[in-house]
Amino acid sequence: MPVEAQVADLFRAERGRIVATLIRLTGDWDLAEECVQDAFARALERWPREGVPLRPGAWLTTTARNRALDRLRRSTVEAAKLREVVAVPDDESDNEPDGTADDGFRDDLLRLIFTCCHPALTLEARVALTLHTVTGLTTAEIARAFLVPEQTMAKRLVRARQKIRNARIPYRVPPAHLLPERTGGVLGVLYLLFNEGYAASAGADLVRRNLCAEAIRLARTLVDLMPDEPEAVGLLALLLLQDSRQAARLDGGDLVPLEEQDRARWDGERIEEGVALLDSALRRGRPGPYQVQAAIAACHATAVRAADTDWPQIALLYGELARLVPSPVVRLNRAVAVAMADCPSAGLALVDGLAGEVTGHLLPATRADLLRRLGRHAEAITAYEEALALAPTDAERRHLARRVAEVTAASTRANPTGSRPG
Repeated sequence: MPVEAQVADLFRAERGRIVATLIRLTGDWDLAEECVQDAFARALERWPREGVPLRPGAWLTTTARNRALDRLRRSTVEAAKLREVVAVPDDESDNEPDGTADDGFRDDLLRLIFTCCHPALTLEARVALTLHTVTGLTTAEIARAFLVPEQTMAKRLVRARQKIRNARIPYRVPPAHLLPERTGGVLGVLYLLFNEGYAASAGADLVRRNLCAEAIRLARTLVDLMPDEPEAVGLLALLLLQDSRQAARLDGGDLVPLEEQDRARWDGERIEEGVALLDSALRRGRPGPYQVQAAIAACHATAVRAADTDWPQIALLYGELARLVPSPVVRLNRAVAVAMADCPSAGLALVDGLAGEVTGHLLPATRADLLRRLGRHAEAITAYEEALALAPTDAERRHLARRVAEVTAASTRANPTGSRPG
């Protein structure tokens, strides 16, 4: 493998750990990120001539620490921090061969993730800071992903770091009595990040694969760091099961509904891993919301054909999820499951009961689909047109426009005079 490719792989795998260590040692986020960047730049410069070290992660960590030491030597106001960095022995970095970290490095990364996701920060800041600091995505990349100007995202990151510094947010894993609440916040950030990649909230692209990949990578990291947290395992299972369908969800940029997807294109390895993780999590006690959602995704992923889907089980699982997460969107999804398990009219009654509770295009789109299944073409067309006007992405708008055309054609066949039935 070319040296440049090896460095790129190490950047994705090790950058977050090294940044976390430098932040612990210096207390300076900007300094830590700059010194780690310098270390990777030096690797690109020296490794092609000198060869890749046997312990590249340790080499990068030591190089970044030494760079921080040089920078701090020039600042008299940082004398205390200098003494702290100097006091760290050189062989601390050598405990991290080939990306396998000891408990100290694991703790550093866990501190970093929890600090980035601190509840004192806005949700937008938590997501941006996690992406930038832990995964190494550039400000421009994050700005493009969330459809905001780069300058706006840069200011958001600056404010987040200032908030951490000025509010003296502790750089630590929270104490035991706060851990369940704070862990839920971290999982929520990763879930939001994946969803923004899986079904973008706006823009030309429905799917942003880089966000899905980063969310899965972070979820894996969290499970490695907290292997006994069943909801973390459940979240990773959910993301893998959802992501397994990526290749079949779009056809030339057009959205393919779940029941019409070519299941031969689903990723069997991801499904197998997701189901195994879910089984492991469920054996640990009463499931939380991420485990329940993973169980729903597993029902879809393990059905050989759309007709084999266990809709009664899915409806039951959505009922449990609605108990855990009393959200109108969860109830909307349960209505769809009831429609598939029982009949479209039963689901439609539940959907109509959510009028005014679900904003955006989801409610009229779901209602339109059930009306289409019931053969109520004129009402379906009206609902599809309402959803089309509210749809946030080009792919969804194209899908809804096709549905309008299909139902209009079906209505014409049923009513050959050409008049729109009332």
